[in-house]
Amino acid sequence: MKKQPGFLYRVALALGDACAIIFSFAFAYYFRVHIDPRPYFFDSELREFILVSLYLLPVWFVVLASMGLYNKKTIARRLLTAWRLALGAIVGIMAIVTYDYFAHPNGYGSLFPVKIIALYAGVFCFFSLVLMRTLISGVRRFLYRGEHALLRVLIVGNNENTRQLLLGISPESGFKTVGVVAKDKYVPDEWRKRQYDDVDEAIRRLRPDALIQTGTKDIELVNKKAIDHHMHYYYSPSENSIITLSGQVDFIAGVPIISVHATPLVGGARIYKRLFDLFFAGLGTILALIPMIIIYIIQKAISPRAPALYRDRRLTRFNRQFSLLKFRSIMPEYSGLTPEEAFEKMGKPELIEKYRKQGDYLKNDPRYTSFGRFLRRTSLDELPQLLNVLKGDISLIGPRALQPQELKNYGDRGLILSVKTGITGLAQVSGRRNISFNERRALDIYYVQNWTPALDLSILWRTVLVVLRRDGAK
Repeated sequence: MKKQPGFLYRVALALGDACAIIFSFAFAYYFRVHIDPRPYFFDSELREFILVSLYLLPVWFVVLASMGLYNKKTIARRLLTAWRLALGAIVGIMAIVTYDYFAHPNGYGSLFPVKIIALYAGVFCFFSLVLMRTLISGVRRFLYRGEHALLRVLIVGNNENTRQLLLGISPESGFKTVGVVAKDKYVPDEWRKRQYDDVDEAIRRLRPDALIQTGTKDIELVNKKAIDHHMHYYYSPSENSIITLSGQVDFIAGVPIISVHATPLVGGARIYKRLFDLFFAGLGTILALIPMIIIYIIQKAISPRAPALYRDRRLTRFNRQFSLLKFRSIMPEYSGLTPEEAFEKMGKPELIEKYRKQGDYLKNDPRYTSFGRFLRRTSLDELPQLLNVLKGDISLIGPRALQPQELKNYGDRGLILSVKTGITGLAQVSGRRNISFNERRALDIYYVQNWTPALDLSILWRTVLVVLRRDGAK
């Protein structure tokens, strides 16, 4: 699921809306001062006017989002979008006028020094929003016609919908069909050269971005293949299924298509999650800056030639590798080695089996320094990971960051890696190393499939309590 043109399109719309709103306020002020022939009696500056409108952008986004103007279903209907943009412009201006009134109870303040500017801003805002969205939509259509930003789709299933999709999918839908896995009678002659008998072979050769499955046979198996390869998964139900299914149904080439997500962390939820990470990780970095400097100085004093920070290759969303930052807690000669390599190097290979059987843990592990054990008991070794969060490698909260060699132990690795890994997570606040490997994996999967903003806040608070009480820390 690396390619997400729908999400990027909505982000582009949001950025375009921001530009349109700022332009509208600036032009409303300019129009009143330089074009409107009537005299005016205020000394507010254009720069101050624009800055205040920038501060109030979140109000606009709340208004536009509440009217579904970033919703895929609304975006596809031009008249409905235009009507809601007009309503959004009116409601947005009214909300800001109300704010300005209460912020400056003696009269209009720096935002609307005269009432007519509010009217101008509302009118210009509507036309600017429509124009900007038309422009962005035109750019997308241009890209689609050139077969850019299209999702490469593999159609799987023996159903009349298979034939209809093969014949009807066009670039305007945002899809480009690259192959089909179906029986001969459902495949038009012109598609025989791109027909496959096996889904795995088709995925390996074609490397599609999405799967569209028609019919009900092996639905869970095909969905799992999509998750394992981080692809979008769409299901085309029968007519009887449509009656019983709740949720949004789109139509492509006249065929009903339902998008099935492995996790709720898609679309706007991803934006919220990133803002959540930036706020709390930024706050945490400020609070932890002095302790991190002190730990760094102590590390260098103990081992002047050894690095104070340890970089470990880990996996995050979509199987992407990154360097996880931690304060080094292992002796320099064993740093960077796998547990097996370290125990072999120190001449204690018998510890390997014991280490793995105990859930990757050994009491008094000989690899660690005395100061390193203190860092691990207090979880202070993980403070540099806040920088990974700010960079966007991981989230504050998510499944445990896997090492590449651990993948073989995770049967549901595709599902776990459908979201960013985290510093802390449901497993860490449910017992840390006091629970088994299978229990930790089950909790990670539960988090991926049942994410909510409230769950993140709960885990964050419980993490603070766990760290303070050192529950499960070893």
